[in-house]
Amino acid sequence: MKILVCISSVPDTTSKINFTADKSAFDKNGIQWVINPLDEFALTKAVNLQASQGATVTVLNVGGAENEAVIRKALAMGANDAVRVNVEPKDSFSTAKEIAAVAQNGGYDLILCGKESIDYNGGAVPGMVAQLLNQPFVNASVGLEINGSEATAVREIEGGKETISVKLPAVIAGQKGLVDEKELIIPNMRGIMTARTKPLNVIEPTSSEVKVQSVSFDAVPPRAAVKMVSADNLDELVRLLHEEAKVI
Repeated sequence: MKILVCISSVPDTTSKINFTADKSAFDKNGIQWVINPLDEFALTKAVNLQASQGATVTVLNVGGAENEAVIRKALAMGANDAVRVNVEPKDSFSTAKEIAAVAQNGGYDLILCGKESIDYNGGAVPGMVAQLLNQPFVNASVGLEINGSEATAVREIEGGKETISVKLPAVIAGQKGLVDEKELIIPNMRGIMTARTKPLNVIEPTSSEVKVQSVSFDAVPPRAAVKMVSADNLDELVRLLHEEAKVI
């Protein structure tokens, strides 16, 4: 069984987000980059299947050479090898197209990824990959079992959970719950050392086609100052809620 795990390199959640002076791009200065957390759930699930199904796990990243530290961490977590498509992702379609090309050429039985990346939160890439490959797709999966040529996935829906069976090959987009958080793999020293010798194949993109371009970025407005009102001054509280907050 061959599993392809798609990973994104995203800013650490503690990073301060800024944009360039002309607001045309994200300012990458001083940013700590990590594996997209939802992709970590997918990768951990793949490594578990590696043990139970005798699978080989390949990680795939679409991005520049600066992403290789994040790719090496994925290898340290247990992936067998890695592929990096040497192009900066511009939109969901161009990213999905490169992933689909790698998947098509590699003959993978299962493609795993997070349901979205935590930077742009587009959530479009997994579905596009499935469409381009003409494969079954299950989104927002919180459970996955493999039995021969069939995958049984569980996903959350409003008011409950839905269990879906699909034939492999298939694309499964996971989220928190695909594996338990305590199962998430923290690379040990042996894994880190081994990762240095695992194959990392860099390939060039198949296309330069981009369908969406970002025009500008704006930061979230800062929170307004907080006004403290004495607990026994109800008249002032009512006045502020009515005249300034305008909620009553």
